[in-house]
Amino acid sequence: MAVGFYYKGSELMVDGVSMRSIAEKHGTPIYVYSGGLIVQNYRRIADQFPGMDVMVAYSVKSNSSLAILKLLKDQGASFDIVSGGELQRVLKVGAKGDRIIFAGVGKSKDEMRAALKAGVKEFNLESEAEARRLNEVAKEMRTIAPVAIRVNPDVDAKTHKYISTGKAENKFGVSMKRAIALGNEIRTSLTNLKLQCLHTHIGSQILDSTIHPRLVKKMVDFTETFIRETGAAITSLDFGGGFGIAYQKRQKPLDLKPFAKAVAPELKRLGLSLRLEPGRSILGPCGALVTEVQYIKRGDKKTFVIFDASMTELIRPTLYEAYHEILPVTKRRGKAEVVDFVGPVCESTDFIAKDRKAVLPAQGDLLSIMDAGAYGFVMASNYNTRPRPAEVLVKDGKAKLVRKQDTFDDIVKNESF
Repeated sequence: MAVGFYYKGSELMVDGVSMRSIAEKHGTPIYVYSGGLIVQNYRRIADQFPGMDVMVAYSVKSNSSLAILKLLKDQGASFDIVSGGELQRVLKVGAKGDRIIFAGVGKSKDEMRAALKAGVKEFNLESEAEARRLNEVAKEMRTIAPVAIRVNPDVDAKTHKYISTGKAENKFGVSMKRAIALGNEIRTSLTNLKLQCLHTHIGSQILDSTIHPRLVKKMVDFTETFIRETGAAITSLDFGGGFGIAYQKRQKPLDLKPFAKAVAPELKRLGLSLRLEPGRSILGPCGALVTEVQYIKRGDKKTFVIFDASMTELIRPTLYEAYHEILPVTKRRGKAEVVDFVGPVCESTDFIAKDRKAVLPAQGDLLSIMDAGAYGFVMASNYNTRPRPAEVLVKDGKAKLVRKQDTFDDIVKNESF
């Protein structure tokens, strides 16, 4: 059986199931995920480094659906988390503490305590202040916290400015010079921390295959210097994620072979294991947001296709100027026009695509907004008192509702007057 999204005749399918049947049963807007493609994408990364000690920690922030976390956990995935809530999610699906890496720039004391209690594999330290706080918490709990230092290598990932994380002006990590100073502080005075890894992550949606090999060289050279100047017993290098996907037909997903070719011999030479934290590259192509056309509005200067999906379901076009392909659930013949695809939210920024050439749909048609598996539902909101959509996971040819659409009572349950 084919996996992913494809046409069978004129009908859009997902893992052998009709997208129309899912929308008609559960309503729109609705997120639909291909379980087969999720497994395929995870395996593509996990199997890219034969003969190496590799920990693939799925980035939970990209899509934190419990059903998807369980699917990945059953494939052997570890998890990269950035909050106490995400910690609870991965523990809920049965992940063990030693399969969890805790990242993020603003960890609270309560989050640190919960993570230490769970026995997480590692904390990625983002600052000197965080290291001192974690040392204090670990001392209070009479335990040792395993840590990595996140190094900001001042490397331009050549991606959108809002998802670049490895330049000197970004809030993430510490410079190489400060990392060495922090390593020495951990060795001499922060004795409830065990430094075992150096971590770096320079950005998201990277498509240039030359960037990660250059990063490998810079980090390997720095690691040798770091060990020499601090005496730290570094056992792993963590290169984060950022592996880009093909949102547009002219794009190609990032080829991991140059990265694997660069990193494998260097880590083997140093006797280090490899850690990765991919998210978008696993989930991005595996999800679609299905929406129903409400109106075709012909204005004086533009034609608008108004559907029931909006920035409250998928904010990426508004926030990142992101491109998402829009496909008809049932193909329609006709002449292509230039239109804007917009939602019903009362904001001029509520659009999915502007000036897009497409065959004009009709009122009531179903459309599928593609490559919405990552940073889609997780960034959804109840703005305009709109219910967050349902989610369906298709697995082994069967569609399962894994999250119901919000009701009005769900939205207001924590309010009073």
